[in-house]
Amino acid sequence: QLKLVQSGGGQVQPGGSLRLSCTSPSPGLTLYLNNIAWFRQAPGKEREGVSAIDNNDDDTYYADSVKDRFTISRDNAKNTVHLQMNNLKPEDTAEYYCAAAHVISSQAYLRPDNYDYWGQGAQVTVSS
Repeated sequence: QLKLVQSGGGQVQPGGSLRLSCTSPSPGLTLYLNNIAWFRQAPGKEREGVSAIDNNDDDTYYADSVKDRFTISRDNAKNTVHLQMNNLKPEDTAEYYCAAAHVISSQAYLRPDNYDYWGQGAQVTVSS
């Protein structure tokens, strides 16, 4: 079964930084061949798209709420995608998930139902 494995997360004070990483130990899931996205879900809220990077030109996409604070990037040598999160705010607190898909319909890169494979999740808590 193809799977994604996440690392990173934790607790940080407002204004702090964290980095999430997503990789795959599965030989059949090469991340640079896939569109990769990060989603988050806070208690009682729907899962929302945070950022994505496509598998064509590595174009990146961000939710307005994280633009200019979060950066998604690939490390192809390590088959890994990172999400660098700076200037974190309490409203960024959520469970974060990475996801992969080879094909995205309607260029909806931040829509969860476009993705086939998911990581296990990582808690990010921003609190003083």
